[in-house]
Amino acid sequence: MTPASQTQPIGQMLIAGAAVRGVGAEIHGFDPTAGIELGPGYRYGDASHVDAACAAAAAAFGPYRSTPAEARARLLEAIADGLVAITDDLVARAHAESGLPRARLTGELGRTAGQLRLFAAVLREGSWNGARIDTAQPDRTPLPRPDLRQRAVPLGPVAVFGASNFPLAFSVAGGDTASALAAGCPVVVKAHDAHPGTSELVGRVITDAVAASGLPPGTFSLLNLTQDGAITLVTDSRVKAVGFTGSRAGGLALVDAAARRREPIPVYAEMSAVNPVFLLGGALVRGADLGRAFVESLTLGSGQFCTNPGLIVAVDGPGLDAFIDAACEAVAGSAATAMLTPGIAESYRAGVEALTGQATLIARGSADGDAAVSCRAALFSTDAVSLLGSPTLQAEVFGASSLIVRCADFEELRTVAAGIDGQLTATLHADESDHDQAAALLPILELKAGRIVFNGWPTGVEVTHAMVHGGPFPATSDSRTTSVGSRAIERFLRQVCYQNAPAALLPTALADGNPERLWRRVDGELTRD
Repeated sequence: MTPASQTQPIGQMLIAGAAVRGVGAEIHGFDPTAGIELGPGYRYGDASHVDAACAAAAAAFGPYRSTPAEARARLLEAIADGLVAITDDLVARAHAESGLPRARLTGELGRTAGQLRLFAAVLREGSWNGARIDTAQPDRTPLPRPDLRQRAVPLGPVAVFGASNFPLAFSVAGGDTASALAAGCPVVVKAHDAHPGTSELVGRVITDAVAASGLPPGTFSLLNLTQDGAITLVTDSRVKAVGFTGSRAGGLALVDAAARRREPIPVYAEMSAVNPVFLLGGALVRGADLGRAFVESLTLGSGQFCTNPGLIVAVDGPGLDAFIDAACEAVAGSAATAMLTPGIAESYRAGVEALTGQATLIARGSADGDAAVSCRAALFSTDAVSLLGSPTLQAEVFGASSLIVRCADFEELRTVAAGIDGQLTATLHADESDHDQAAALLPILELKAGRIVFNGWPTGVEVTHAMVHGGPFPATSDSRTTSVGSRAIERFLRQVCYQNAPAALLPTALADGNPERLWRRVDGELTRD
């Protein structure tokens, strides 16, 4: 039977297995659909709570990093099973705190459990060790070569920041937490203020799984913190890396704080993107159909996706006109929908107002709905020169807003591609007749985005081995990594080389005879022998 403490939030933080009441200002979840605050109330933690959580994580690090990969895999599966066991209560609370449809949240919960199980499989498969062996060559001249062996080890305790728009999959038990725990790193999570109750329910599942697995209680903690408290967490000397999903301002504040530490640490911040979509001439034969499909992607979830298509780039002509006509009609027919919080809705309105001052508003969604939290889709138009000359036109507007850029010819379209900021995604709609132009664009887009989508729409991120959810600044603070997919574990690992280590002291991943049957690169050859 699921413990009663897991099925309903009680307004507490969780530090190393213990429920703790904060001491700061009180906050509540907010139901954006009903327009009401939700109980229970939560109080922010202070520096003493950050210290307690970080001390517990540091104490847990040694024992936790030494656990076999199988033990960590079972922990991740136990968390997944625990979340699924409280599906009804968890989805109900997340729905109340976000206004997101229950069906979407049920799917998001499945994704959350799925990515936990993905990392369990990664641990068992073993290539995350990065095991390499260069055997000794004592007879080499003029100098012998020593025996050299390399493997990956975890960085240490990781601070994770929950996202506003995915209360499950990018939050307390989301990809950052799953990949850090898989790597052997204890985790201290800062819950997002928009869904404290959901965060507590998930945190209790993780806490129970840690205890049932016999792992150190400091392996996981959950805190409610102010902005100052968040900086205190990131600058604590015991924290060795940070995972963040959110605004550019919030991410850069953490990057700056981490860089000013006596020991700077990596901050893996997924921040902002407008995810440009390039419509080439052959594909624009289907301009009207593309316009309608674009608006479906734009308005999905009130546009509150980090991969929302916020920029459409195409060469002027009848195909683009058909696309715009269909898109304007679809936007005008779209209903106003609730956004996650009043603050996010206000930021959206400010972003739309800023675009209105520099671009032409060509369509707006229905005005029905609660003005305090509703999102009215907005579609704008501009030209290439204006776009490249205006930081405002290139800035992300978090919500269902997009800007169409009319280009005079393909060379101007290429100039736009080369002149925009780094992105999470770039999309190409191209028929076979467009392949020469697409081939000319690809080298540019490879330097601009972490994922290049063909003949689709960027909303929706599969959790797979090949996925990249990252990209050049300002999409992320580190373009070499991904926050989704199995390679996310690499963010929380570093390489260690063992030179002429006695056989009795070698880690099992590097031991003679390969007792774990890992794929290892031995003298340059990938082998399991």
